[in-house]
Amino acid sequence: MMRMGVDLGGTKIEIVALAEDGTEIFRKRIPTPRNYPGTVEAIVSLVTDAETATKQTGSVGVGIPGVVSPFTGLVKNSNSTWINGHPLDKDLSDVLNREVRVANDANCFAVSEAVDGAAAGKGVVFGGIIGTGCGAGIAINGRVHAGGNGIGGEWGHNPLPWMTPDEFNSTTCFCGNRDCIETFISGTGFVRDFREAGGDATSGIQIAEMMAQGDPLATAAFERYIDRLARSLAHVINMMNPDMIVLGGGVSNIDAIYTELPKVLPKYVVSRECETQVVKNKFGASSGVRGAAWLWGKDEK
Repeated sequence: MMRMGVDLGGTKIEIVALAEDGTEIFRKRIPTPRNYPGTVEAIVSLVTDAETATKQTGSVGVGIPGVVSPFTGLVKNSNSTWINGHPLDKDLSDVLNREVRVANDANCFAVSEAVDGAAAGKGVVFGGIIGTGCGAGIAINGRVHAGGNGIGGEWGHNPLPWMTPDEFNSTTCFCGNRDCIETFISGTGFVRDFREAGGDATSGIQIAEMMAQGDPLATAAFERYIDRLARSLAHVINMMNPDMIVLGGGVSNIDAIYTELPKVLPKYVVSRECETQVVKNKFGASSGVRGAAWLWGKDEK
């Protein structure tokens, strides 16, 4: 069975087709039309191109920067605003004449890494994305866990745990709340903190490079970052105790995270013991589109 995954982004739509064993057999990317009918048409055209090129038909999964409401069946919370308020899965299913599954892109990331990525074979996987923003997805036995409200994994929009006095009421999030995890441990939050301390950088990777060169401001900023990341992940471990945590997004490429974070996590995990593995993703920017394909599990034909 061929599985096709579509990653719907604000600037591009990408499709990948996977063979039964997960081998990639087709990939194509096109610009995203910034209107709903054009977006549906573009996804359908990509599916047609994949099936024409491979001379196979297959299942279709779509990852979106938002969710489909389990109550209304309509897309909500998408920063690709033109798909909000539309039944994307139903409309695609009607045109393609088959069931199309739609899930949040962070959940697709978690599924990808749980099925054949860095956490392959693990039962409960938490996929945390620390890039420009901060999100997460949950995969249980290789399947998305979205929950009754469809928002499972919205880690970044909880308050930073165990805030210090100088952290409290110090940031404002686009979601309307203050002191969200995203505002501290996203790449944007990392850079903001560094600049407020007197540093000058445009990315978390750059701060890490400055730290490696012995810059004291960068070193102090990274230590604050690791402590905040540890607090944020300890909350996850205390609540759901995943078998593995996989990190994605640009900041996840800082190798020092994986040596320093395990030293701090036990300080905040309730038992004061923590052997939970926190690892870098395997598929990088391809995890989302691969995970969309794996919305159809290995046991489904």
